[in-house]
Amino acid sequence: MKRKTLVIIILFFFSFLAYAQRHEIGIQLGTSNLTGDIGKTKYINPLPDGNSFTKDKLPFYGAIMYRMNFNPYQSVRFRLAYNRISFDDRYAQELYRLSRKAKGSNSVYEASAIFDYNFFPVNEEQKSMISPYIFGGISGLMFNTTLEGNKFGFAIPFGAGLKYKFNYNWALFGEFMFRATNSDTLDYSDEYNLGNLNSKDWMNSLSLGLSYSFGRPPCYCQ
Repeated sequence: MKRKTLVIIILFFFSFLAYAQRHEIGIQLGTSNLTGDIGKTKYINPLPDGNSFTKDKLPFYGAIMYRMNFNPYQSVRFRLAYNRISFDDRYAQELYRLSRKAKGSNSVYEASAIFDYNFFPVNEEQKSMISPYIFGGISGLMFNTTLEGNKFGFAIPFGAGLKYKFNYNWALFGEFMFRATNSDTLDYSDEYNLGNLNSKDWMNSLSLGLSYSFGRPPCYCQ
């Protein structure tokens, strides 16, 4: 009886895959920066501080993702990402930050679920199409702190992008992603005893991605 039940579950799983809606897998590469209590206050800052391309100062963002397209306009994607962020008061514009000279870098690991909405039906079975899109979701973060070691937090990712589908199955996309986090210690401000505890850190990314679509085309109803 148990064996029969297992066979039924396996057959059901594979039948779901056979008739599932269209899937995408892809990668993203870009840069991430922090807007917090230390360093620059720009929300999009893709270049390293002082144009120094050392390992600790080089901003980096890399991600792998899986996306399920429910219809030509709407998708849900799941993403695993690594962010390398740096922060240095010597390159800030505020005089009080310039005088402190606090600095540092951090590695942030991220898992997220994000809802995408395309303005044009880019997920249909056409050879090529381009569409802007907006998105929002939720992320779990793991990062290092000086006083507590590894720490977990949450963020609300949102932003906008542009997706270009070509050759039926491939797509290029670029996006701006903003993340409002629930942490004030991504920049080690707890070590320096700096900042406003009521003002949380933001982590933001600029990236380009490449994805490949596969699976049975969805039966979109007109």
